[in-house]
Amino acid sequence: MNFLGFDVGGSSIKYAVIDETGNFQQKGSTPTPKTLPEFYDKLQSVKDTMAGQYTLSGAGFSLPGAVDDKDGIIGGSSALPYIHDFPIRDALAAMLKLPIAMENDANCAALGEVWTGAGRDYQDVAFFVLGTGVGGALVHNKEIIHGAHLHGGEFGYIYVNERQDILSESGCSGALVRQIAKARNIPSDELDGRIIFQMAEEGDNEARRYIDDMYAHLARAIYDIQYIFDPEAFLIGGAISARADLIPGIEQHIDRIIHNARVARIRPTIIACQHGNDANLLGAVANLKQKLQR
Repeated sequence: MNFLGFDVGGSSIKYAVIDETGNFQQKGSTPTPKTLPEFYDKLQSVKDTMAGQYTLSGAGFSLPGAVDDKDGIIGGSSALPYIHDFPIRDALAAMLKLPIAMENDANCAALGEVWTGAGRDYQDVAFFVLGTGVGGALVHNKEIIHGAHLHGGEFGYIYVNERQDILSESGCSGALVRQIAKARNIPSDELDGRIIFQMAEEGDNEARRYIDDMYAHLARAIYDIQYIFDPEAFLIGGAISARADLIPGIEQHIDRIIHNARVARIRPTIIACQHGNDANLLGAVANLKQKLQR
């Protein structure tokens, strides 16, 4: 049995045919169209091409915004305004003539990891994706917890310090760029996370301080979530998760928190994600499989 997965982003649409065990049969990408009719045409073209080679049992979509698969509508906002605020799932089903399921992109990344990636041995996980901001997801029994307002797992909103920062403003590589750029009065596009870590490795104390602050803020959030949701593991995604020093840096601050809290006995298990850019495609199909099995 094969499924078609789409990962829709602001600049490109990734697509793949994935079998029922999570193996990729074929994948590709194409630039994201500027209008809704062009968007439909592109999806139809991909589906027709793949259907000529495989028998497809449905199509799963990873999409930006407040994705409500129950009502089939995408709320919120994104770089693709034409996908929002109308019954897009029904429109896609009618056009592609396939069962359709859709989910938020961060939620899909989490589902991909708990299906065949870093979270495959766990039922309950908290998923962080660290990039320009902080995104995330909560997974219980390998299914997404959406919450009453579709904000389950939006860890970037967590209030983390006395400066009135939220986690997206202090707990990711994008925050490091913004902080260093402001402190040194330089354009932010002259920096990225890799450059800032290199600065710290070369002895830049200010860069070291901001990186350590990032670790501390992530540790606070993870510690709090451990005692609110009590997941088996935390999965950390985003390009920064490939750094060998990221998780040990967070864990040092968690150990300090646990020591100071005295009564705390659970040390969170933190694991780097495995699937990288493929996680959303896998999650789109994992979500589809869950919906088809109900």
